[in-house]
Amino acid sequence: MRKFFKSIKSEISDSLERTGEEETGKNETGRFSSSFAPGPPPKNEWPQFRKHRGVNLGSWFVLERWITDTPFRQAAHPAASDLDVAKGTNAKQLLEKHWDTWVTQRDWNWMASVGVNSVRLPIGYYHVCGADRTILNDTDFFPYYSVYEGAWRRITQAILTASRMNMTVLIDLHAAPGKQNADPHSGTSNSPHNFFNDPHNLRRGLYALSSLTRNLYSFLSTQSPPITGTVIGIELVNEPAPPTDKILMDWYLQAIDEVRKAWPGVSIYLGEWWKPTLYADFVLREGVAGESDGRGLVVLDHHLYRCFTAQDIRTSVQDHTRALIDPNGGTQSTFSSVAEKMAREAGGGFVVAEWSCGLNPNSLRNIPGERRAFVDAQLALYEQHCGGWWFWTLKKEEGVYPKDVGWSLKDAVDAGVFPNSIGMKRKKKPDTSAKERTRRQQVLEKKRSEALGAHETYWARFPGQYQHYRFSAGFTHGWTDSYSVFDTLSPDSASVSELGFKQAWARRRARGTENGYGDGNGKAGRWWWEYEHGFVQGCEAARSDFASVYC
Repeated sequence: MRKFFKSIKSEISDSLERTGEEETGKNETGRFSSSFAPGPPPKNEWPQFRKHRGVNLGSWFVLERWITDTPFRQAAHPAASDLDVAKGTNAKQLLEKHWDTWVTQRDWNWMASVGVNSVRLPIGYYHVCGADRTILNDTDFFPYYSVYEGAWRRITQAILTASRMNMTVLIDLHAAPGKQNADPHSGTSNSPHNFFNDPHNLRRGLYALSSLTRNLYSFLSTQSPPITGTVIGIELVNEPAPPTDKILMDWYLQAIDEVRKAWPGVSIYLGEWWKPTLYADFVLREGVAGESDGRGLVVLDHHLYRCFTAQDIRTSVQDHTRALIDPNGGTQSTFSSVAEKMAREAGGGFVVAEWSCGLNPNSLRNIPGERRAFVDAQLALYEQHCGGWWFWTLKKEEGVYPKDVGWSLKDAVDAGVFPNSIGMKRKKKPDTSAKERTRRQQVLEKKRSEALGAHETYWARFPGQYQHYRFSAGFTHGWTDSYSVFDTLSPDSASVSELGFKQAWARRRARGTENGYGDGNGKAGRWWWEYEHGFVQGCEAARSDFASVYC
């Protein structure tokens, strides 16, 4: 944000030319009513902009033995990956039983009760073979079609259940042909990982994404009525480990094209190989996150763990927590700059799709509340800077593994390490009466006047020409759009839907108008920053008002 203000101040100081009308004061708020975007994005797109507070359904399809042991008991040596299970005995029966029992309606109900509104579903390319047998051609899993053909039906059933529960689904390609990283959760136990080193595997990966996306879109659109909004995005590949960034970036550009050919409006999530700044620059440079042509969002996915490296292990949980909340520290600085670049500049978003309260025993000091403070610090970081987050993972196999408050969300909630309620919880039904509309309008006008006054006072310190009425327009749109989401997106759910990707939403709203990206090329208009600042503040004011009245 400091960099943004610096650039704005520099532009104001150095440039004498200004386009558009000169700012004429807050008494002219009526002027903007016809010169800005006519309305928010279409309602079927709203869920992808929602604040996602979710959990990974780990080891449901892509198996990990430290989470669930039973499916591995008849696996081939070394009994660590999906391919080992497929090579073992009774694989089809074991897997289908696991798929049908690992996540039950009771689990869905529990997730809803604590405020989870989204799930991330890790799958391998081989789990799609029930929809497209050729996805296995020339891959390690080619002989095992009969083992995995039933997975697709369970995946689509999971999506239907999520839709019924007012939850969204992020589909994550967790295992690519030839495996994209060295871990067994990328499908096979063999080493080295060869996805990025073999052009054949890279091509098969593109085909796998195209087939997955095409079949998902076909399934959703042929339901009666068609399902829109439940699948919020496709993550191209989980935790890629390429030999060079260029190889991954080049493949990403091809993969984005393939996915958008199959489903133009779907959002695309990109793993950034723990290099968020570099990959945010890549997204901005390539212009892949622009809102033109009805394209979905491009979202950068960061995974945050503090238990694996030598430095993590020798750092106390108290120091981990302090580092997360330090406003001048590296984590806060990186999250702030990347989130700003992805949202304000690129028109996309930034999320943490994997995190936990897992810690090495050496980090613990056995001080009451130390794990909860660590979790609260992470939640505060993600709520401030991210469009969403997904905890890893929902649960571990009961009766096999002991309670694990570091990695099992259910165990963490039961132990008080994780909050038992996340997000706003609705205590009153939406009120669309004339009296409530009048109240909202009165509060809007008061809050907008206060915010505009503060905005004008701040920028009066820097001589130049402004169009502060655009701030007013943004504030109004942020308020009214936020209330529209509160009132109409899952209004019967106790968990309140709210905007998470605010700047990306604002760009869609301002598209094709004098207010923002009006040149048709996705480039910011001179006055976009005032509208966007107002929009974000309007969203925040509406959320505060809604919470005080309805929660």
